[in-house]
Amino acid sequence: MPTADFVTVDVFTTERFAGNPLAVVPDARGLTDRQMQQIATEFNYAESTFVLPPENPENSARVRIFTPTMEIPFAGHPNVGTAYVLGQRPDLFGKPVTDQLRFEEIAGLVEVGLLRDAAGVIGATIRAPRPLEIGAEIEPSLIAGCVSIDAEHIRTTAHKPVFASVGLAFAIAELDSLDALAAARPNITMFHEAAARHAGAGLDFPVFLYVRSPQTPWSLRARMFAPLDNVMEDPATGSASAALSAFLVTQAPEKDAGVHVTIEQGVEMGRRSIIELDVVKSAGTVTDVTISGRCVPVMRGSIDV
Repeated sequence: MPTADFVTVDVFTTERFAGNPLAVVPDARGLTDRQMQQIATEFNYAESTFVLPPENPENSARVRIFTPTMEIPFAGHPNVGTAYVLGQRPDLFGKPVTDQLRFEEIAGLVEVGLLRDAAGVIGATIRAPRPLEIGAEIEPSLIAGCVSIDAEHIRTTAHKPVFASVGLAFAIAELDSLDALAAARPNITMFHEAAARHAGAGLDFPVFLYVRSPQTPWSLRARMFAPLDNVMEDPATGSASAALSAFLVTQAPEKDAGVHVTIEQGVEMGRRSIIELDVVKSAGTVTDVTISGRCVPVMRGSIDV
């Protein structure tokens, strides 16, 4: 029976059994689309990745990302975790692994830099593959219904709930307190209604909630819910964090800025994650977003296919 080797890592953390788990198949040659989806469904992590030779030999690899229900064009923690796993290998499809990698993905080319300390590779920094795209505004009551809180807890002074993307769209909304954030619970019925009302705006209406402290406005606490994609809650969402950070820097009054953002996620799940982001703004437009995080290895083995 054919088998596929895999590695799992916890991403955006320095502690095992924290952060966001990821399954990586470092050599997915020979697997069909259906088998990749079945493996991702079997792991049932927010995402699993499958590494293939690049179509352009100047790039490092082609990386396909699957949730338990579908393939997606881009995500943050799968890229960080995949780069970390590949960084442990001496070569990749016959070429030496360097500290600068380029992944071919549906959303575009993702540039990756490995992070090292004296012991070796400890994580990665990735660059968002697309510029910020701001979509339609969303009624606060719809967001509130999706996460089972009163609409009065959704702040609209800085912005209304809105879709934002740097490769994958999320509905982002600011809450007024950590208590409101902690009280959030996904309401499946309302998520179905929201997805129907905003068909095509995002993959199954993923909601990214955040709280921003007046004292430390670039340090945020967040939660992400995507129950229609079999992700009741995600402990770390790099793509959503990048979209939110780019959006907030765009809203800031400065025309030119370099902003470091720290987003803490997964606390309410008992899987605390730390996502570090750097956003560059020039002449009023965000021109660059990078996402950084550390990783910890957890499991390795093979799966029968």
